[in-house]
Amino acid sequence: MAITNGSSLNSVPAPTQQTLVTNYLDFNTDMGWAQQYLPDLMEREAEVFGPRTISGFLSQVGAEEAMQADQVIWSEQGRLHLSYKCDIDTDDVITIQQDIDGNTMTTNAVRLNDTVIVAAPTGVYKGLVTAISSQNITVKSYDATTIPTSGNTADYATTLLVYGSEYVKGVGYNQTNAAGTVTPVESRGANEPDFKTFSNKPIIMKDYYEVSGSDTARIGWVETTGETGQSGYMWYLKAEADTRARFTDYLEMAMLEGEIDRLDASSNAVEDFLYGADGTKTVGTEGLFAAITARGNLTSGVTGVNAATDLAEFDAILAEFDSQGAIEENMMFVNRATSLAMDDMLASMNSYGAGGTSYGVFNNSEDMALNLGFSGFRRGSYDFYKSDFRYLNDKATRGGINSAYAAGAIRGVMVPAGTSTVYDQSLGKNLKRPFLHVRYRASQTDDRKLKTWVTGSVGAATSALDAMQIHMLSERCLVTQGANNFMLMK
Repeated sequence: MAITNGSSLNSVPAPTQQTLVTNYLDFNTDMGWAQQYLPDLMEREAEVFGPRTISGFLSQVGAEEAMQADQVIWSEQGRLHLSYKCDIDTDDVITIQQDIDGNTMTTNAVRLNDTVIVAAPTGVYKGLVTAISSQNITVKSYDATTIPTSGNTADYATTLLVYGSEYVKGVGYNQTNAAGTVTPVESRGANEPDFKTFSNKPIIMKDYYEVSGSDTARIGWVETTGETGQSGYMWYLKAEADTRARFTDYLEMAMLEGEIDRLDASSNAVEDFLYGADGTKTVGTEGLFAAITARGNLTSGVTGVNAATDLAEFDAILAEFDSQGAIEENMMFVNRATSLAMDDMLASMNSYGAGGTSYGVFNNSEDMALNLGFSGFRRGSYDFYKSDFRYLNDKATRGGINSAYAAGAIRGVMVPAGTSTVYDQSLGKNLKRPFLHVRYRASQTDDRKLKTWVTGSVGAATSALDAMQIHMLSERCLVTQGANNFMLMK
C-alpha cells in the first residue's frame, strides 16, 4: 500500500513580508470577490499541522543550570576493577594492549603477586603474576599448565582480570617469597584511581523579527492562532510568535544535533568563517547525538531496519547496560515505526496474540476501545518506559530525514533516569545532577538563558527606525554525563 502526501500545504514560512497566494487566501479568482455573492468567511486560521513545536524533550529528562565561563568541565569515575585486553606473544607472557573498553594502554596497574584470570582463545587459566616489565606480565598458572602463545594477531583476543593477590608470611611488597628479596624488573607502587575529564562549550544563538510601524497598525481579516496563545487580527502578532516558537525549538534542536570540532585545524571552513583564518578556536557544541556516538552505545536492531524490535535485541542491550552503569530505569524516546515495532514485539509475547487481541489485562467488552499499545515493560532487572519523540516523526524535522535517508536515520534514544554524582570543577565539590542538563550563561548583570529585547520606534522608542525589532538570544550547551549509560538507536 502506497500513501501519497498532500500538496499545496503552507509548509514553509515566507522569507519576505509579502502578500502571497501561499500565505493568504486569494480572492482574485472566479470564486473570490469578483462575483455578486458574498462568500462565507471562516476568519480563524486552521491549525492543520497540530502542535508544531518539538521542544520539551530536555525538560522531561534533564535540568537547566547557570554557568559563568566559556566552557563547562566535568570528570567521570573510571572502572573500579582491573581488566585488560591482551596478546600472548610468548608462553606465560601476556602483553597488555588495551583496557576493557578498547582504549590503547601505555601503562597498567597490574603488580607482582596479583592473582589473575587469563581468558585466552586456548582456554581460561588462573595464575599468579611473577614478573612485570612495561606492558608484559608473566603469569604462572596454579595448576602448572603453560599458557600457550596466541601470536600477535592485533585482535587482542585475550582478557586479563585481576581478582586478588597472594603473599607468604612476613614479606613486604618488594619481597615476594620466603627465600629472600626478589628484585622485580619494574617496581610499581600503590594504584591511583582513574577518571576522565570531559568538556563542552556554549554556543550563541540569535534570531529576530522585524515589522514596520505601519504594519503594526494595520488590521487584517484573518484571526491568528498559535502555540503561545496569541490571538487577534494583527498579522504581525502571529509572525512574531512563530519566530519565537521556532527559536525555542532551535534551542533544543541544537542541543540534540550539535557537533563540535576541538581540533586546531586551520582548514576548518566553519572556524575560518566565524573567527578568521587563525586556526585556534573551538567551534560548535557537543549535542546529545554526538555525545552518545562518541562515548555511548549504538544499536541498529537485529534486522537493521528498526532498532530494538525483538527480545533478542533487548537482551543484547541489557547485557551492554550490565557492563556499564546498570541503571535500572530507562526512558525510550522513539519514532513511530520503532514504537509500533515494540508494541508488536510485546504483543507477540502473549499466547493469544497470534489469533486474538488480548494485548493487556482487561474485562473485554464490545463498548470499550481496544488498547494495542504499550507504555513500558520490564525485562530482567531493567524497566523501560516508551514515549513517542515528535522530533523524530515530524516531516519538517528529523522525521523527513529518517524517511528519506535510512543510512543516517536516528530512530530513538534511551536515556537513563535518575541522577549521577560528578565532581564540578567550578564549585570544587561533588554534586548530584541529572544525566542530562543544559548549562546557560548567566550572571547578576545578564541572564542569557533566553534573552529578548525590543528596539525601534514602535511602543517604547529606542531609535529612529520606523519599525519594531524583537531580538532573541541564548548562550548554552548540553552536558551529557555518563554517556556510556545511553543508547542511540540507528
